[in-house]
Amino acid sequence: MRVLITGGTNGMGKGAARALAARPDVELIILGRSQDNGDATLAELSAMGAAGRVSFVLCDLTRLRDVRVAITELHDRHSSLDALFVNAGLGYRPERVETEDGLLEHFQVNYLSHFMLILGLLDLLEASDHGGRVVFNATDFGTSLDWDDLQMTRKWGYEAAVVQGMVAKRMLIHHLHDLHRREGGPDLSFFGFQVPKTVWSNQLAIIPAPMRIMATVMKWFGRFISIDASGRMMVPLFVDGREQTLVRSGRLLTWKNGVFEDVDEASSDVLDPAQRQKLWEVSKNLCDDDGIREIAMRLESGA
Repeated sequence: MRVLITGGTNGMGKGAARALAARPDVELIILGRSQDNGDATLAELSAMGAAGRVSFVLCDLTRLRDVRVAITELHDRHSSLDALFVNAGLGYRPERVETEDGLLEHFQVNYLSHFMLILGLLDLLEASDHGGRVVFNATDFGTSLDWDDLQMTRKWGYEAAVVQGMVAKRMLIHHLHDLHRREGGPDLSFFGFQVPKTVWSNQLAIIPAPMRIMATVMKWFGRFISIDASGRMMVPLFVDGREQTLVRSGRLLTWKNGVFEDVDEASSDVLDPAQRQKLWEVSKNLCDDDGIREIAMRLESGA
């Protein structure tokens, strides 16, 4: 199994990488924005027994040009891909940041760059012998998008920015699932995983002191889990066979009492096909990439 993890140098991504590195049948590709962190992660995973089975792709998701380069690099290196973990994302920020592409940093990193990456790698996932799948680090936070201020230029808050990216990701899960369930479509799966507790990660080092104190107290009361615990519970999502994976497609899952269970999204705009189609069109336009448009058109036509 060949697994690509975005944001695999820390947090949930690193936890998943560590858990998968213990399996000799898994090849890991870590995508991240820091070469130093990437090198350190490769050394750590190699020391765990993954030497020769792990590589790093440098890509800053705040730059769409980096995503294009990463897509090309991955095609040059590999003929297929079995799983993509859509994990990298921004949390706390003290102020609104706009990328060189003129977009809200949270929206681009947490959603749009992954939209481009997924579409750009669909052919590699379709070439999988094990049933290609895209696993999203997702939560049920939020029910709708603010279409009048998608880039949050009028009213910004980091929590609202995180929620907006999360809603967009869940819309993408369902839209890609529907596009791939048309008659004769490739057997790809798209689903989200909501970790049952907050993951204790390096994100806590950058939040304000009062928030760190509160988080530490919550940790004492068992409200957090380690990156390794989250990684271990996710392993089946990456390595289970084609048929078991196809059953999960189009769902938001969590881990409860030793099994994967569905998270209810019934009251959310995420399930509205018109809302999802609107986001799909907006995303294609924001990417402004002819190759991505061609891939999207192929999906839409069912070819």
